[in-house]
Amino acid sequence: MKTNSKVSNSFIYFFGAFGGILFGYDIGVMTGALPFLREDWGIESGFIIGLITSSVMLGAIFGGILAGRLSDRLGRRKMILISALIFIVGSILSGIAPHEGSYFLIFSRIILGLAVGAASALVPAYMSEMAPAKYRGQLSGLNQTMIVSGMLLSYIVDYLLRDLPVELGWRLMLGVAAVPALILFLGVLRLPESPRFLIKNQKFEEAKHVLLNLRKQGDIKNELEEIQTTIQKESKLTTNHTLSTLFNSKYKYLVVAGLGVAAFQQFQGANAIFYYIPLIVEQATGSSASSALLWPIIQGIILVLGSLLFICIADKFNRRTLLILGGTVMGLSFILPVFIKMIIPNVNPIIIVVFLSIYVAFYSFTWAPLTWVIVGEIFPLTIRGFASGFASSLNWIGSFMVGLLFPIMTAYFSQEIVFAIFGIICMLGVVFVKKCVPESRGKTLEEIESIGDNKQCDKDKVFV
Repeated sequence: MKTNSKVSNSFIYFFGAFGGILFGYDIGVMTGALPFLREDWGIESGFIIGLITSSVMLGAIFGGILAGRLSDRLGRRKMILISALIFIVGSILSGIAPHEGSYFLIFSRIILGLAVGAASALVPAYMSEMAPAKYRGQLSGLNQTMIVSGMLLSYIVDYLLRDLPVELGWRLMLGVAAVPALILFLGVLRLPESPRFLIKNQKFEEAKHVLLNLRKQGDIKNELEEIQTTIQKESKLTTNHTLSTLFNSKYKYLVVAGLGVAAFQQFQGANAIFYYIPLIVEQATGSSASSALLWPIIQGIILVLGSLLFICIADKFNRRTLLILGGTVMGLSFILPVFIKMIIPNVNPIIIVVFLSIYVAFYSFTWAPLTWVIVGEIFPLTIRGFASGFASSLNWIGSFMVGLLFPIMTAYFSQEIVFAIFGIICMLGVVFVKKCVPESRGKTLEEIESIGDNKQCDKDKVFV
């Protein structure tokens, strides 16, 4: 891989995480595109609207699992390239959907979802395997910055295109995602393969070459030996992974931790805010916001600033410390409005939006980035691709369910009650982190793997 030896570390880490831009854009763009689409096609069916909105998430559920399995065979880099091509195809198909072709658009967005799910699984695994242990939190956190930047980009594009004719506006909003997808493909062509994947496939010289490019020469000897030792140990185990493989006694402790964090991140309710913030503001205040498409931009800016804060503090604070802090404040941000309204019935309804902004701020530098850091680093090498893919799919199942159930729940309960339910889930997530998630900051992937040997979720563990 001589051509890749001249690529700078910054280039590798930037384009390694660039898939997050597409991930974020495609989960955020429908917020602004849907009103134009509904007007253009005269869609009245809530079922069709729900399918169009959530079809990306349906595709992502399967994309994560497929990409995880295939990346263990084909490599992280090659699968990111394939995902970029699928992004391009799905974006173009979505933008050229025939008039009133709802099912064509749904199918196109499912294809797009395959790439979104793949990116959510591949990027954390690739970044964690390329980054030095002491910087892995920061560099893996770059993935989250890319995701929220993609969301903000989609909100800005939606806002800028809002005055175009309805039949053109939504098509450009959806189709423009092909441009960054092409940039991703061209950038990843120059990236090296993960050294751990290369060693696993007996390509020792290539792996050494990549590590020499990534590290100072004196730093790679121990890392190479650790990787080889781990792979030799794992090569004696089965590679035909199933769910039962994930949960056998050797892997269970780390698998439960990784999958649990991935699931809690979504069921804490963040995407209810991101998908429905204009509706939330409208219901809370009793009147439409001055510009419905401006609120997502505000939330997007908070997310980007939070992700940048995380990059600054990622490797200065323990993973568990940040997760517990974030989950606690997030839970209180959802629960407190209920008590405030009970004590002060006539309180300004905009207070719920203020607390949601606090939630987004803490989510942005704790659970949002750390979920993908942990998913990328906590699983043992022999199951990392499959387990990361499964965690990604579990995360997308949660996203799909929250997006589907939130408007149904608000039809029967007040928004404060619905968010209080999410707040309780946030608190349960804090308990889970205290009991079942080991600390991984500053540890090599091999050291993290050794933590899980013959361990179970420690019911007596307390926050340290």
